[in-house]
Amino acid sequence: MILITGATGHVGRPLVDELLAAGHKVRALSRDPATAGLPAGVEVAATAELPLDGVDSVFFVMAAFPGGSAEPIARMKAAGVRRIVALSSYSVLDDDPKNMIAVKHRELERQIRETGAEWTFLRPAGGLAATALEWAGQIRAEGVARFPFGDAWTAPVHERDIAAVAARALLTDELVGQAPLFSGPETLSYADRARIIGEVTGEPVRFAELGHDEARQEWLAAGIPPHAVEARLRMFTTMVGRPHAISPVDPYLGRRGLSFAQWVADHTDKFRKGTS
Repeated sequence: MILITGATGHVGRPLVDELLAAGHKVRALSRDPATAGLPAGVEVAATAELPLDGVDSVFFVMAAFPGGSAEPIARMKAAGVRRIVALSSYSVLDDDPKNMIAVKHRELERQIRETGAEWTFLRPAGGLAATALEWAGQIRAEGVARFPFGDAWTAPVHERDIAAVAARALLTDELVGQAPLFSGPETLSYADRARIIGEVTGEPVRFAELGHDEARQEWLAAGIPPHAVEARLRMFTTMVGRPHAISPVDPYLGRRGLSFAQWVADHTDKFRKGTS
C-alpha cells in the first residue's frame, strides 16, 4: 500500500494516476474525502486521521499538514513505514536564515532522515508551472496578467514531471537516498508566461507590471502571510534579468521535461473567458 498525502493537489493528483496505471494499491489522503473526486479503486481517507495500517511507502507533502510535519512523520516512524518520498524544495541549498521556505524544508528533510526509513527528497527548481493559476481569474475577466517582476526568470516545472519522478522513487530503488534536483526545460520571464498563455488559449493576454507596494497589497489580500510576501519580493528581486539555469529532468525520466506551453494546454479551461 502506498499512501499519498496531498492527493488532490497539483502533484498528488497526477501521482495517483501514475501509481494506478502501474497497478499499485493507493490510499489517498484528502482534507475532505467526500469531495476528493479521485478515481475508482483508490482508498480515500481523511488527512487528519492519517491511517498508516498496512502502509509500506508514503509520498509526503508538507502543505497537507498545516500544523507541521513533526507529528505525522513521527507517526510514520512508529508505524514502521519503509520508504518516504517527500516533496522538498531546491531552496534548501540557500543557507540564508531569513529564507523560511529553505529553513522549513531543511527541517523536513532532517526529520525524515532521522526516522531511519529509506528516503528520497524531490527538489524541483524553477517553480511549479501551476503558480500561473494565480492569474486565472484576472485573465478570464480582463485578459490581463498582473505581476511585479515581468523580467524575473524561472524554469517552470510541469507537475506531471514531478509526479513521474515521485512514482519512480516510490516504485523502484533507483532514487533511494537521493535528492533529485530538476527544473522545467526552458527559462522564461513572467512576461513570457503571460504571452504563452495567450498563444495557447487563442485569447491574447496583456502583461501588466505592478509596483512592489501594489503587489504586496494584492498578495496580502489573497491571504499570503506577511513574512511570505516579503520573502517573495526578496526572492523575485534576485531573479530579474537573470535567465534560470536548466537542470534537466531527462536523467530521471528518460525524456525531456514537459514545456510550459504543454502545461497551459493541459489547463486551458482555467484561463479562457466563460470558463471557471
